[in-house]
Amino acid sequence: MSTTLSTRFERPLVLGAGPVGRAVTAALIARGHHPTVVTRSGTIVAGAATRQADLAEPTAAAAALADATIVFSTAQPAYHRWVDEFAALQASIVQATQAAGAPLMVVENLYGYGAHDGLLTEDLPMRPTTRKGTVRAEMWRSLHDASTLGELEMAVVRASDFVGPGVEGSAFGTRFFDPLRRGKPAQTMGNVDALHSVTFVPDLADALVRVAEDDTSWGRAWHAPCAPAVAQRRLADIAATTIGRTGAIRSAPTWLLRGIGLFVKPVAEMVEMLYEFDTDFVVDSSAFTDHFAMEATPLDEALAAVMDAEAVAA
Repeated sequence: MSTTLSTRFERPLVLGAGPVGRAVTAALIARGHHPTVVTRSGTIVAGAATRQADLAEPTAAAAALADATIVFSTAQPAYHRWVDEFAALQASIVQATQAAGAPLMVVENLYGYGAHDGLLTEDLPMRPTTRKGTVRAEMWRSLHDASTLGELEMAVVRASDFVGPGVEGSAFGTRFFDPLRRGKPAQTMGNVDALHSVTFVPDLADALVRVAEDDTSWGRAWHAPCAPAVAQRRLADIAATTIGRTGAIRSAPTWLLRGIGLFVKPVAEMVEMLYEFDTDFVVDSSAFTDHFAMEATPLDEALAAVMDAEAVAA
């Protein structure tokens, strides 16, 4: 049983309270909806109801999602546990969503495409070249198969590396922007002069809700709107300029990442993704912008919001 548009947002559930979960919650509230946020720890998100459940446990997930009229899944394991835990977590969420008879909106990234020369478009085949990419591709195929068989009403929005207030663990999170605030070089990896698309988290949240509101957009994957790609060096320049500083950037060599990774597991997991940063990594989001008439937030506005948020946090 699937919901109609008139009832779809009666009881929206947002799974996860990281930066994306919080942004989706805010986007729903801004539209007059009343979301419930489901997390393992019972995290409180302003303006939303709270529900505590370990979504990796099928029985707990089924109980937590039983009354949902739509589910927005932003939940994920810790980065270094992706390979071992992510597919099972999604399977538990899908099973619970099916039992509730609710449609499912899923946040994905671009790992499943693997290394690719040229623009990244939604019609590219899944040809992963990493362990995490293989997991992501398998998870997408599982969703797509369930949709094709009529077992699940779903849609996916794929994002590039996150930027936005509250973003910490992204390649363009605190380790990139915090040093810029202190007048020091942004810390990154790969070729700082290669083009790289980023996704502003509030744009991603708005995209998820827009897809959910549009009956013609289900059953497929969309790329969230991205501003025109710029080099990492330019990204640092723009961000620093918003607070009246001069940007600088420093890229960690692979041997150093491997060394740090011996002690910091999330850093070790970044090494296999270096192909995204060594050459141009440019996302084509024109299918979304053409369909929904929504452009990405300009980079200077997005990065000003990031730097303002970092200033408050500091």
